Amino acid sequence: MNLKNIFQRKATVHYKVDMDKVIEFVTKGYKLGDLHGLPHWQRVERNGSILAQPGVNPYVVKLFAYFHDACRESDGRDIEHGIRAAKMIESLRSTLLKNLTNNEFLQLMAACELHTTTIRVGDLTIDTCFDADRLDLGRCGIVIAPNRMATSKGRFFAENIDLFNTTYHNDGL
Repeated sequence: MNLKNIFQRKATVHYKVDMDKVIEFVTKGYKLGDLHGLPHWQRVERNGSILAQPGVNPYVVKLFAYFHDACRESDGRDIEHGIRAAKMIESLRSTLLKNLTNNEFLQLMAACELHTTTIRVGDLTIDTCFDADRLDLGRCGIVIAPNRMATSKGRFFAENIDLFNTTYHNDGL
């Protein structure tokens, strides 16, 4: 066996879920504009990757970014949209989300269901989902409150939101 060939091989990343299909699914049925739509979801995905630390499941955070607001019925107060998103996710268990572990599936459902009503649950993956969304509240004119963040990293970025925005969100997303 040639060692040179082994070291030159590129690692292949195996995604549990086809994200192109997820994005196609959630955008196809989405009726509202960009405030809670695709540009927001992309920023939440990026925020989640910035907030990720050991112990955070990146699949769940990435999926949360695209599902959490997909069932909104209005851009205003819609407290039930997280519950609707969790129900939609449940309906996808045997199809689009079939490769998730039971724990990943339950984390995703909980993160979507609770993201508007709960500050933190004590699960680092779910709490990272919450903070990834909250770090984008400025787009709605809402001041990002450090004491309403679920993780220490989220609190740090909320306390330094101008630095966060200029460092990570200067490309128009």
